[in-house]
Amino acid sequence: MGQTPGWHRDRSKARRTLLEQLARFARMRKARITVVFDGAPDRLAPEGSAFHGVKILYAQKGSDADSRIEQLVESSPDARGLIVVTSDRRLAFAVRSGGAKTVRSGEFRQEVERALSKAQPEDGEDYEVSDVKGWLRYFGEESEE
Repeated sequence: MGQTPGWHRDRSKARRTLLEQLARFARMRKARITVVFDGAPDRLAPEGSAFHGVKILYAQKGSDADSRIEQLVESSPDARGLIVVTSDRRLAFAVRSGGAKTVRSGEFRQEVERALSKAQPEDGEDYEVSDVKGWLRYFGEESEE
């Protein structure tokens, strides 16, 4: 999220946007993705839940997301199969020492943007959640006036 200007103004919206992008990317690449957020869990995306296949975790109380990521790598039966997205040098060193690979955040963001820009829109994807009339038309509940 830190790669997106202004994300801190509405953390919940920034999390949701990131989750939507990661979910689409994961489906396209047939990848399993786990995201670890700092801060308290969001009521719409609670700890341990999944958003269209993207597993959602949070930093443990009194800790940070980096520590949780390190724990995940340490406890993985196959850390060599993990790729951690981070631009934090300390975290990158720690997870590489544990056997995981790393990709810098900016590189990953660019890869996601390239992949999503080439993708065909999914059915109904051109509607915003707040576009109630559009959704009603999509589901045949309202005439197209």
